[in-house]
Amino acid sequence: MALVGKKFPNLNVDAMNEMGDTFKINVLEEAINNKKKVLLFWYPKDFTFVCPTELHAFQEALPEFEKRNTLVIGASCDTPEVHFAWLNTAKDNGGIEGVTYPLLADSNRNLATILGILDIQSEVYNEETGTYLLEGDNVTYRATYLIDEDGLVYHEGINHMPVGRNVKEYLRLIDAYTHVQTNGEVCPANWEEGKEAMHANRSGVAAYLSAN
Repeated sequence: MALVGKKFPNLNVDAMNEMGDTFKINVLEEAINNKKKVLLFWYPKDFTFVCPTELHAFQEALPEFEKRNTLVIGASCDTPEVHFAWLNTAKDNGGIEGVTYPLLADSNRNLATILGILDIQSEVYNEETGTYLLEGDNVTYRATYLIDEDGLVYHEGINHMPVGRNVKEYLRLIDAYTHVQTNGEVCPANWEEGKEAMHANRSGVAAYLSAN
């Protein structure tokens, strides 16, 4: 079920930071109480392959998110202890040492289940053996949520496990939504900061299309 246009679920989830501190994070409250946007990105599993490239990419872009008044939070269904072990593994050994934003540890899968982003195990009939086998890793897809200062979800997207994300696209989406909030205009296809936006009426779209 799509969450765009709705409040993010109000749920406390275990989290871990690079200092080894375990605490609770409520993503909705992080947005509302801090009056900040939130980028929450889910990845399948610690100590895997595409995942560390994404975590380092978000870390590298962290100053750009901070300029945009946006908190970055990572998440998977691993435990806090596994997160901490990965945070203490060197980058050149497949680890995420140097990542400073918090990581949700949704090990009971409560939030992932509410969001509907789990690769849930299902029974599949095996014709060779005549039995039913469980398939699926019970981990999350690469789901991403952008949440505004009121806790409203204004973007959600889900990639399959093998496909990594483009971090720059989330910066563009944040810029576009901020432009909408600030100027009351809408952002056309391929809009980027500094480009022309448009008024959401027939004359606005006609003027934009005639100029572009």
